[in-house]
Amino acid sequence: MLSFARAAAFFALTMFASVCGSRAADLTILSPGATEGALRELLPQFERFSAHKISIAYGPAGSLTARARRGEKIDVVISSEPEAESLRAEGISVAASQTVVAKVGIGLFVRKGDPKPDIGASDAFLRALTNARAIAYADPNLGGSASILVAELLKSLDASGAIAAKTKLLAPARPLVDFVASGGADFGFQPIAQIFLDPRIEYAGPLPAPHQRYMQYVASLVATSSQPAVYKSLTMFLSSAPAAAVWKSYGFEPR
Repeated sequence: MLSFARAAAFFALTMFASVCGSRAADLTILSPGATEGALRELLPQFERFSAHKISIAYGPAGSLTARARRGEKIDVVISSEPEAESLRAEGISVAASQTVVAKVGIGLFVRKGDPKPDIGASDAFLRALTNARAIAYADPNLGGSASILVAELLKSLDASGAIAAKTKLLAPARPLVDFVASGGADFGFQPIAQIFLDPRIEYAGPLPAPHQRYMQYVASLVATSSQPAVYKSLTMFLSSAPAAAVWKSYGFEPR
């Protein structure tokens, strides 16, 4: 079996043959935090095989698209499907440039070493919510696509208001993980891929199928970008079979 580097190199040869040898360029990307682990591995490979240079910033999907709306100098925005559609409808991104690069579900995480709740079935998941002293997730008002889905799910399960009363909303990424890792909550919710980025927490499992919510991350070319050929080669690379294996290793599912 080919190593990732060899498989990617083979793919790169065919990719760049089909994308008519664009000159080396700089590409600026905005992407949700859940993609950071996989892209930290994939983008250096793309740079190596293409000679293009990538600058990338991570954050909640809503805040990233807000930056694009403000007219910042950006070439590519990776966002949730609804945000990508908004950018297309507003003319901020190029129509027909949208490409799904990754798909991920929501999981629970606990402080490293803490007991992991049984969430393998719907009834067990509901018991875990009922029995928890405190739960935490990122504040949906800050624009994270996963936190919006978690908020909608918990609201649908919380007829009595008991879940809301024990819920702590925090800034995404580090503040949320800090809170759970310090014992502030029994467990937290995050995109599965993002859970593996911090050694202080452990993955407890995915939401059970009846309650699972998936996010598809969509790459869009910003209308003001002068790098459509580089964008095309990038999305071909991120959608390739070698890249799919890397996405999977970080908790993503087939698109």
